[in-house]
Amino acid sequence: MSLPDLDYAGLFDGSPNPYLVLDRDLNIAGANRAYLNSVKRELPEILGRWAWDAFPSDAETVRQAVDSFERVKATGRPDTMALLRFDVPRPDAQGGGMERRFWSITHVPVFDAGGKVTLILQHPIDVTELERLREAVDTESRGMELYPEQTGIFERAQHVYAENQKLATEIAKRTADRNRLWEMSADIILIAGFDGTMEAVNPAWTEVLGWREEELVGRSLLDLIHPDDLTHTLEGTAGILQGAALRNFENRYRNRDGSYRTLSWTAGPGDGRIVAIGRDVTEELLRASALAKAEEQLRQSQKMEAVGQLTGGLAHDFNNLLTAVTGGLELLGHRVAAGQYDKLDRYMSMALTGAQRAAALTQRLLAFSRRQTLAPVATDTDRLVAGMSEIIDRTLGPSIELHFAATAGLWPVLVDAPQLENALLNLCINARDAMPDGGRLTIETSNKTLDARAAAAQDLPEGDYVSLCVTDTGTGMSSDIIERVFDPFFTTKPLGEGTGLGLSMIYGFVRQSGGQVRIYSEVGQGTTMCLYLPRLVGTHDLSQLEQAPAARHRAEQGQTVLLVEDEAAIRELVSEILGDAGYRVLTASNGPLGVALLQSDERIDLLVTDVGLPGGLNGRQVADAGRVTRPGLRVLFVTGYAANAAVGAGHLDEGMSVLTKPFNVLELERRVSEMIVA
Repeated sequence: MSLPDLDYAGLFDGSPNPYLVLDRDLNIAGANRAYLNSVKRELPEILGRWAWDAFPSDAETVRQAVDSFERVKATGRPDTMALLRFDVPRPDAQGGGMERRFWSITHVPVFDAGGKVTLILQHPIDVTELERLREAVDTESRGMELYPEQTGIFERAQHVYAENQKLATEIAKRTADRNRLWEMSADIILIAGFDGTMEAVNPAWTEVLGWREEELVGRSLLDLIHPDDLTHTLEGTAGILQGAALRNFENRYRNRDGSYRTLSWTAGPGDGRIVAIGRDVTEELLRASALAKAEEQLRQSQKMEAVGQLTGGLAHDFNNLLTAVTGGLELLGHRVAAGQYDKLDRYMSMALTGAQRAAALTQRLLAFSRRQTLAPVATDTDRLVAGMSEIIDRTLGPSIELHFAATAGLWPVLVDAPQLENALLNLCINARDAMPDGGRLTIETSNKTLDARAAAAQDLPEGDYVSLCVTDTGTGMSSDIIERVFDPFFTTKPLGEGTGLGLSMIYGFVRQSGGQVRIYSEVGQGTTMCLYLPRLVGTHDLSQLEQAPAARHRAEQGQTVLLVEDEAAIRELVSEILGDAGYRVLTASNGPLGVALLQSDERIDLLVTDVGLPGGLNGRQVADAGRVTRPGLRVLFVTGYAANAAVGAGHLDEGMSVLTKPFNVLELERRVSEMIVA
């Protein structure tokens, strides 16, 4: 029987309280050391004897004890008898002198697997001194009045006696409760040796895994563990052996039908054994796996929906732009073929405008993904706004009144100035469209210092910021619209008006610049869009905002450029532009060919390379290889995508720069000339 084994371990091996075990016939089946010490006996003297042969007492006491025993067998509940009298040898007696002892006894039933009472656990509390005091007081009080101090002693004795009785009853109750928990628990309970031998199992093993008690007790638990979990389980057992407790320790146990169930254990050491409680989590894990799979399918579905929305919007916009490009070029070709040269500029302008708009759309996509290549410079935001005031005023039209509120001593910011100009223009255009009947538009700048709390509310680090706000008196936006305005291709404008990328571009650009975008709007009350940009600390030259007039840049005698570009058309175009500017141009169609030229004796003043290249080497790797033999080599990366990882996670070494496709002739000439002479 498993549970008595566990009780014996706790009661007999270390308990300071006396316990006696009786079988159904009141024969002594066991006793712990505390009991044997209290009755001045050794176990062989009393083992197997009828209780009242081992401990003689008067007939009335024996009758009361037998009645208590029968009540326990009949009801299955603990029973406490008020007083048990028996004789034990005197500690100082010679020749077998005896003395009478008095115990308050609680009898606790112990059940077998079928619920039958097979043993009685007797727990005595020695009340001999209290009983002798009571008898003395009773004797002295017959026929006379008790002295006050005698009354007090008697009352205290009665109180102590009653408390001991309550304690005995509570012990019996707790023992019974533990028995019920063992029997009724839906979780598996296990007592095992450190060698893995199962010593006790509760009935839940049968409910969960199908194994009966007699099939498990004495068997190694390692026989039931999934082979793949053995190492894991042995490591956990080693931890328990060292005194550690395990929580949420999972492994798989074999069911009686051959399948496996996953159990989650709470386990630790106890009385030289492993004591563990396990919960079947098989179904929970299956549900969690199914939920994770469903969530992944949902994410994939949403991703494909977003891709479909993105590609659909791109296809619409690019088809329109390509129509302008191809149509202009076709008309140009027809006019040239017919010898009609009077409208060539018009058709060239049509194609060029379409191409430039397509390039701007690409930059908006890169800005939305926060992967565009930025060229941040120290910028005076007030000066930037003032320089755009004329174009903004013309864009708004006569029905909208424009106001600009500058801030004296506005802090500089480190930002890509053209991108900030583009963002401001987009905000003003959106504000104009929100005021179809006219209104007032205000552009305002300000210095903002955000403490930890304010910064957290804006999802920004604590510190100093410059705000650029555009406020209109237009239709305003509802909260559900505000939540979606930064989504790609989301627009409230009619079909065919606007791509829905404007605010996405602004948000991506500002976040990539270390700032934040915030919207304040109410339906019918207008909208305020604020850009927060980090302050640039220190003294900086802000004169770069003044744009120098465009000029052609010519090469000096013998200056040589190595061009590494896999696209033949672009390679030919760039070679021709640089050749016309007076440069000697060497070309390579892939990375290894470019490295071979860099390792030759050719004069090379500048490496111009695409970032993405075939042949196993990207542009950054070609540049790094070239600098091994040419430490001062200057490099201009040319890319149609901001592949930051390919150029060092966006961090360029000294003497390196990036030019984004598409570019115009003058820009390419300028950048090449500046890098060679720098």
